[in-house]
Amino acid sequence: MGRPVTPALTPAKRLIALLREPGCARHLTAGDWTAVLTVARAELLIGTLAYRLDGLDLPPRVALCLADAKAAAEEGRRAALWEANRVAHALAPLGRPVILLKGTAFVAAGLAAGCGRSIGDCDILLPQADLDRAETWLIEAGWEWVKPDPYDDLYYRRWMHELPPLIHRDRDRMLDVHHTILPPTARPKPDAAGLIAGAVPLTKGLAVLSHLDMIVHAAAHLFADGDLTGGLRNLWDIHALVGEGGCGGLAERARHHGLDRAVARAMRLSHALFGTPVPPQWQALTLADRLYRRRILARDGWGRGRHPLTRLAFYLRSHLIRMPLPLLLRHLWIKGRKARAAPASG
Repeated sequence: MGRPVTPALTPAKRLIALLREPGCARHLTAGDWTAVLTVARAELLIGTLAYRLDGLDLPPRVALCLADAKAAAEEGRRAALWEANRVAHALAPLGRPVILLKGTAFVAAGLAAGCGRSIGDCDILLPQADLDRAETWLIEAGWEWVKPDPYDDLYYRRWMHELPPLIHRDRDRMLDVHHTILPPTARPKPDAAGLIAGAVPLTKGLAVLSHLDMIVHAAAHLFADGDLTGGLRNLWDIHALVGEGGCGGLAERARHHGLDRAVARAMRLSHALFGTPVPPQWQALTLADRLYRRRILARDGWGRGRHPLTRLAFYLRSHLIRMPLPLLLRHLWIKGRKARAAPASG
């Protein structure tokens, strides 16, 4: 039997308890369910939750909500795989597999991390030397630039780890073409060539990162390239990846990419929240980890952000870790000036 979900738990912690032990569902009240489902939607984990609770005797309205989420996740999986197929077709002249990243990679490889996962953009990784040709062929195949502003275009090409985002004119699907996994201005410098060389081929011109590199990338995306928005879903990705393929050799691979601190923090938090099986050195939270956990769990029962000062601090941190302060201040000044100069709508 599952352990009771105590009233002291916040909605985010109740969601975690359900993901860890689906049997806890029998102890939830109607009010608990409303809050948990709201937080699950806000954290893009409702499809994952639907699969975790599949087959349990649930309240009819909850069962209907989760059935809809499961159907939506399946449609998202189908659409993501078709988009990956179209990208591979457009880039076939490169003569190398297109490396999928994040959610699309999980479902294409049939991994547990892809079960019910919400998938947004199609993210791919290519050698930097291939970007010009890839850009030309993608535009010929129907993708268009999302950011027509010259400064935004220059910013992506000079300072970011990807081309400016693209969207397909017919399917309305976003595509992010990466040449590495962190901005070149960030302190860690992952081995992009090593990521590409270690990729695992699938079929139909596609590939995914190796198992260990998938975990490293997930940790980098969570702790070295953002403000932890959606952090709970990313930690679940890591938990599922480790649960399916283990973490042997992970510390060495993380050091190779200069991401040992991010990976260690991901392991500690994943273990603390989801019970991920990790070595002893990754089982005790540090004081800083507790601040990260506070940010990751900052949702109330309506799905709104809690702890505004904590969220603001991590928002500022997300900018500071992307680029040196002088460059960041220049970028923010230019963006602010452009925003003031834009004509008011309405």
